[in-house]
Amino acid sequence: MISVIDYGAGNLRSVENALRKVGADAKVSSDAGDLDSCEKVVFPGVGAFGDVMANLGKAGLDRAVKDAIAEGKPFLGICLGQQTLFGGSEENPGIKGLEVFRGKCVKFKPKETGIKVPQIGWNRLEIVKKESKLFQGVRDGSYAYFVHSYYVVPQDKGIVSAETDYGGKYASAVEKDKVYAVQFHPEKSGEAGLRILKNFVEM
Repeated sequence: MISVIDYGAGNLRSVENALRKVGADAKVSSDAGDLDSCEKVVFPGVGAFGDVMANLGKAGLDRAVKDAIAEGKPFLGICLGQQTLFGGSEENPGIKGLEVFRGKCVKFKPKETGIKVPQIGWNRLEIVKKESKLFQGVRDGSYAYFVHSYYVVPQDKGIVSAETDYGGKYASAVEKDKVYAVQFHPEKSGEAGLRILKNFVEM
């Protein structure tokens, strides 16, 4: 069973449906207890960093996420679900993230780079870790679907598994041990996205 974390916002059903499409037994849940009994965890996030952290805390899901990761359960963070794994975000200064990884989230700089913010639409993935289990069978340069104004800046560059260029290269996917996280939406990213989800399901 894969638990899809419900923190009170976001289109979680599309993620659940995509997981089922690739053969997973998936369940959307806001019950911290389900994270104890499941085999894998998916955390799809949308909205504001501070709101998500507040909702996680109210439901006890922040501790449940950390416990699941500490137990070695495969974990996949999507979009804001990736950003919350870091120490904090420029979006809501002073609010701590889950601190699974060292680093922070910063906002794109449209004035300096000429890009539009948020980034909405398709962009390419440069797969940095060719041995990554999450990207097995995914062609380097494949397109994925993004919707975001902030991106992660890891202190440890060794955890970066894919990069994307939008006004400069940034980490669009990170991983360490059994923790995987992507800035894009695999459930909206066509065949490449489904392959990524399938790889996670079959780990």
